[in-house]
Amino acid sequence: MTDELRRPSSFGRSSIPSTCDPTPAEVLIGHGFRGWISGYQTGDISHWERVWSLYSKILKPAQARATISALSSWAKSVQAYSRRRIEVNDSEAICFCRDESLAISMVAASQHSTCPALRACAFALIDSAMMEEVIDNTETFAVTLRCQNKVVCPHWIVDADVICDSDPLLFH
Repeated sequence: MTDELRRPSSFGRSSIPSTCDPTPAEVLIGHGFRGWISGYQTGDISHWERVWSLYSKILKPAQARATISALSSWAKSVQAYSRRRIEVNDSEAICFCRDESLAISMVAASQHSTCPALRACAFALIDSAMMEEVIDNTETFAVTLRCQNKVVCPHWIVDADVICDSDPLLFH
């Protein structure tokens, strides 16, 4: 992951730069979410294998196992409760799309105890009021990452209304 990841310039608050060097937490969440959702959608386990490789490079193997377990539960709940197809970029993409950005924002909101933002982003992501299990799994994943000293910058916490009202193509 040496490539620079780009955050959409129209995403959320103006304080978020249009490009950045990703923190390990952002890489774990964004690329982990991308890979896990891709694996569920395609049935191709090579997506999950890439996530394992990434996690084991950033974390120790025992930490990677626990963190992937929490990631898996979170992604599974997002996939199960979403009323629409979750969109993710190709595995090699250097930028995060709208749904990946919302996923990162959810974890950031949980880690920084901003429940209203967490709930708004969950609703924007899954387009369903059936979000309690998604929120519970987000919080578990967020705590698991925090225990590994992987905390997302609070600048990732966005106003989900901005996301809901914007053109999804702006985020690709």
